[in-house]
Amino acid sequence: MTATYTFDVFSSLDGYGAAGGDWTGYWGKQGPELLDRRLALYSEEQRIVLGARTYRAFADMLAAGPEGSGITDPWVTRMRDLPTTVVSSTLDGAPGLPHATVASGDAVDVVARLKEESEVPLRSHGSLSMNRALLAAGLVDRVQVTLFPVITGRTGIDPVFEGAADFDLELIGTRTLDGRTQELIYRPTLH
Repeated sequence: MTATYTFDVFSSLDGYGAAGGDWTGYWGKQGPELLDRRLALYSEEQRIVLGARTYRAFADMLAAGPEGSGITDPWVTRMRDLPTTVVSSTLDGAPGLPHATVASGDAVDVVARLKEESEVPLRSHGSLSMNRALLAAGLVDRVQVTLFPVITGRTGIDPVFEGAADFDLELIGTRTLDGRTQELIYRPTLH
């Protein structure tokens, strides 16, 4: 049995994974339904897979836990406590998250092995360049985009699909959260 791999990403309407300027986290659009949905997603048994860049961004924020980091969203705390594989050829030593291990090597090889060996689904939040490579290799079973109702044309950072291959997407799930944020789940097929 092969584990399902989900590329889970937040995006602005114009396709950016983050923004500079005076935008806050979630582009200031989080609401109770969004936060409850995120907690439900991360409450399921699963393994998180992160690339080194995303891991470094999360590590300082998450390592201290909600008490020391200022992060109080329960889903983030839950993500911190899930088993995590960090794919990196540059990280030395043990990662700062409590249940994380480093897997050295090419992400395509590491994730292909994880899909064969894992007894639980795999989920990656962010890790854009790694997930674009995994998409191209046919290892992503689901692309889950949480689409926030903002355009960050001048301040957008990290174009989510910049340089990705072309894909046909089959919509397999959708929901509206807090009357404004869309969760779209697709099955990708290389075009």
